[in-house]
Amino acid sequence: MGFKKLGLVSATCLLAITAVTGCSSANKESSQGTTAPSAQVQDANGSEVVDIEVWGTNIGYKPITKGSKLYELYKEKLGVGVIHPYIEWNGGTNYLNQLNLKIAAGEVPDLFLPKEGIENSLAKNGAIADLTELLPKYAPNLWNAIPKDIWDIVKANDPTGQGKIFYIPGVVDYGRYAGMIRKDWLDKLGLQMPKTQDEYVKVLEAFRDKDPNGNGQKDELPTGGRQEARWMDHLFAMYGVAMFEGYPQWDLYDGKLTYAAVTPNMKAALEFAAKLYKDGLLDKESLLNDKAKWDGKVNDGRAGNFFHWAETSYLYMENTFKNTGVKPDFAVLPVPEVQGYKGFYTWKRFLEPQWVVKNTKDQKKLMATLKLLNNMYDKKVWNSLFLGVEGMHYSMKDGKAVKLPDDKSTQENLILDPYSKLSTLDFMTELNKSTASQDRMWAVDQTNRNMQEAQKYAKTIAGDGMPATVYDGFPDINNRTLFIEYATKIILGQYPLSKFDEFVDKWNKSGGEEVTKRSREWYAKVKK
Repeated sequence: MGFKKLGLVSATCLLAITAVTGCSSANKESSQGTTAPSAQVQDANGSEVVDIEVWGTNIGYKPITKGSKLYELYKEKLGVGVIHPYIEWNGGTNYLNQLNLKIAAGEVPDLFLPKEGIENSLAKNGAIADLTELLPKYAPNLWNAIPKDIWDIVKANDPTGQGKIFYIPGVVDYGRYAGMIRKDWLDKLGLQMPKTQDEYVKVLEAFRDKDPNGNGQKDELPTGGRQEARWMDHLFAMYGVAMFEGYPQWDLYDGKLTYAAVTPNMKAALEFAAKLYKDGLLDKESLLNDKAKWDGKVNDGRAGNFFHWAETSYLYMENTFKNTGVKPDFAVLPVPEVQGYKGFYTWKRFLEPQWVVKNTKDQKKLMATLKLLNNMYDKKVWNSLFLGVEGMHYSMKDGKAVKLPDDKSTQENLILDPYSKLSTLDFMTELNKSTASQDRMWAVDQTNRNMQEAQKYAKTIAGDGMPATVYDGFPDINNRTLFIEYATKIILGQYPLSKFDEFVDKWNKSGGEEVTKRSREWYAKVKK
């Protein structure tokens, strides 16, 4: 996530929340004919096609505009026109800022990805639709695809306390995340895959000192991460710290649901990370890197170890090959063993809210949005949604559709990806293999191997599915403000490790005790 002042996010969020009532008023006005009519075009059967605006993750791909190639594909396959403006993602920070500004202006997108718990305030203020009865009736494919126990958690998380559904969750039935390590570097240096922390450190030292990328320069980065101590979960995993993309999570410690950031496990992990930084084993710019900068270092063949989705490792392999001429072998790093701790890579089966729907009186827009949701969760179209546009995202070779290499300069963003939001390991590995050309199979085979290997170290956490409402009234805790300050300064050596105890005390006094109370009450309710 981009390292912008979190105060900006909070202030913008507050602006959006206070403007929600205005949004609702705007929606009421739309029913009186004060807004522009829905865009009208005809599909192949002569039926009206309604355009809707969709906001979500875009890490640098082209937007979807009316009449563009991906627009036409979605219109053909799903019967709805999708307009997807480009909003810089930057780890989600810029996206959230722009989303809040748009909401504050009374221009809520028809379908969008909420961030940082904003869906709770929007639900309370009537800006997003109550989907409880709409989904079973108008989007049965989606409704039936998500297990009942997951819907039960969504209802339990209703910020209005009425047991309603205001968002569509993601469900992942396998562990996606793992530390990735350059196995080809290990082989070149005659090293075994590290199993213990001591062995891991020796590997990092070899990566630093023995020129494994073979360019004659001491430019290797043994390991690293990104701003706000994010995307270096592998360094915390070995201490049993529940961490998700750099966000501390809630798990059982000493038998009680506890925020991982304030545990002795976290203190030990920060001590280790600080030592790596001091010894030149952690990229010196780790706490300055945004996504593009850190990805660039991996893709330039300089990073020996990083943390990410195992299932997207082929992107890094192919980009590294393109940039260096070397076919890398990114393998899963087994969680290094540390005496006294039980390590794991965090697996969240219940993903955060993936979609919310604008509460609008414009029935054409609402029905088109529900139609889109229903049709895109029909598994018969998943292969087409994954492949995208022929000539842009894939090509035909010997009668087989094969994915083209990643190219942000030419490819429109495949924003509709239900196969990743409702995913199984078998489906994704088969999809990877069935759509890869022969010249890309080396990377896809490694990726599928990594996806299988990651399951050995994945563990679901007790706080899986916890609602953001536990943080109501305590935005700084939700935004990790104190954690980021203390964690980054301890890693950089600007604070002694003893400052960690000061952090825990401040965290508890600034709302942590109340948030912990709410979290444990939620856990008790879910476990009944």
